[in-house]
Amino acid sequence: MAALSIDVLFDAAVRIQLLERSITIAFADNTIRMKFPTTRRLAEFLDVPHYYVLPYFAMMEQEELVTRAERVGILTTAKGSRKMINLMQEKYQNESNEILGPAIFEELVKRI
Repeated sequence: MAALSIDVLFDAAVRIQLLERSITIAFADNTIRMKFPTTRRLAEFLDVPHYYVLPYFAMMEQEELVTRAERVGILTTAKGSRKMINLMQEKYQNESNEILGPAIFEELVKRI
């Protein structure tokens, strides 16, 4: 089992979205927000007990990387979106381009 960290969770979140071929992006108040997989989905993907990932979500909220919205789920903040899009660009550019299309992906990169 890999050691958990905020970076590991962000990487897993991107990989889940790419595997499921589903990236949900919201544009609001001049901010890009991205839907984060549920804590249960991340735990299952990383093959760790659910309660292992919960403290990291508390840390990510404290560092203003994500926010929880009632009945919506977990969304990235502007800072979290920047982290996620940078990761998509650095490690998963081809896959991200394939799902979002080059024009949209390029625009996201520009906006962060």
